[in-house]
Amino acid sequence: MGAQWKAKHKDLAANAKGRLFGKLAKEIMVAARSGADPASNARLRLVVEQARKVSMPKDTLDRAIKKGAGLTGEAVHFEHVIYEGFAPHQVPVMVECLTDNVNRTAPEMRVLFRKGQLGTSGSVSWDFDHVGMIEAEPSRADADAEVAAIEAGAQDFEAAGEGGATVFLTDPTDLDLVSRALPAQGFTVLSAKLGYKPRNPVDPASLRAEHLEEVEVFLAAIDANDDVQNVFVGLAG
Repeated sequence: MGAQWKAKHKDLAANAKGRLFGKLAKEIMVAARSGADPASNARLRLVVEQARKVSMPKDTLDRAIKKGAGLTGEAVHFEHVIYEGFAPHQVPVMVECLTDNVNRTAPEMRVLFRKGQLGTSGSVSWDFDHVGMIEAEPSRADADAEVAAIEAGAQDFEAAGEGGATVFLTDPTDLDLVSRALPAQGFTVLSAKLGYKPRNPVDPASLRAEHLEEVEVFLAAIDANDDVQNVFVGLAG
């Protein structure tokens, strides 16, 4: 499951494409506050590249940039909020939201956390590192993840699992720099964002199968909320 939780089942992932576009549009709007030109706005450039890789329609992408930059005359205000707590069976969770109404989001989170435990600020974050996370896949046969991490300036990397991507971990301030350097090392960047990596993840083997299923159901319900951008989970594997 790793640092960022993702739906395991392909049918769930496919059905969530519209929701993914909505989340990316929010990130684009927030990033575009600092300027509508991706060439001079590193944060915007990263999320625009991610949107293109998942085939977000160009008109949707352009509209989000213009709206966020204030070029349409519409007021856009999203507040970044993080909720901390535990999924069932004491699995630590950090939920990152972008909301235009905290008074709506907060009670919704309280309801969603009823099957777990909603904590206070700092109750879980102490056990996570704030890092840059870059998902990438080799673009040539001789690409070596360890060499690429060293040469590109990443702090560490997590080798690709079966059918997955290599995750390069960076200092938050180096996210753009490393993502730009990886192609020269034989890796195609699939996504690049800031996130939270658990320091002491729970071993799934310590949980019974039905308990793992309860954790999955809990996380899926959290992720389905319209205000939720990312879910970071302290569960290994």
